[in-house]
Amino acid sequence: MGIVNVTPDSFSDGGNYATEKQAVAHGLALLREGADILDIGGESTRPGAAPVSEAEELDRVMPVVQELAKSGAIISVDTSKAVVMKEAIKAGAHIINDIRALQEPGALEAVAETDAGVCLMHMQGAPATMQNNPNYRHLIEEVEQFLIQQALRAEKAGIARERICLDYGFGFGKTVEQNFELLAHTNYFARLPYPILVGLSRKSSIGAVTGRGVHDRLVGSVTGALLAAQRGASIVRVHDVAATRDAFKIWLMTENQSHKD
Repeated sequence: MGIVNVTPDSFSDGGNYATEKQAVAHGLALLREGADILDIGGESTRPGAAPVSEAEELDRVMPVVQELAKSGAIISVDTSKAVVMKEAIKAGAHIINDIRALQEPGALEAVAETDAGVCLMHMQGAPATMQNNPNYRHLIEEVEQFLIQQALRAEKAGIARERICLDYGFGFGKTVEQNFELLAHTNYFARLPYPILVGLSRKSSIGAVTGRGVHDRLVGSVTGALLAAQRGASIVRVHDVAATRDAFKIWLMTENQSHKD
């Protein structure tokens, strides 16, 4: 899943692809690099980010969705707003990627009345405050319980199980240690009857471990994506598609050779 941020303030590439032309060109470049899915977002969800109005998010996202849908790519839209979900799906989006797990007013119904897929993510708090003091008694169990509850809620609303994937929310209301505990336990989440999406590309926890700035986290990000996939993640959400693809090619070639007689 390649990231297309149509925002002025995303933590890694804010402003780089803020116009329709820039965002579409970037999305097409990610497809050439080997992205299977394009995840288009019009509201930054970095720690401390301010919310964006419904109208502004629509203005940012819709032209890009409409253009990139013409490419035949699988389009995901990163939003929590019901109206944005509805309009994006009408315009050709196939997946809604919601950090709030369809808990905002009307969001559950907006997806349920379509045949779109959905990714439900765990987040403690809200983007503006989530990193103030993340606190859990039993991290893995609490995140799992939340995700299962939201998945069952979605199924009850009419969203078929095969349309749902889960994301344990690396970087969303967790400390550095908690983020890597979740990454280490990806295989625990992968045993659930839903695909697992992991998004850790360029995040601050990568920088905390490596000491690298946000634009120098390629190796750490690719390594994290590879570890997630090896532990059972079905989708990895990344900025650096080509480099991640290269790492996966080496891993899969090695796996294929190891299974030979």
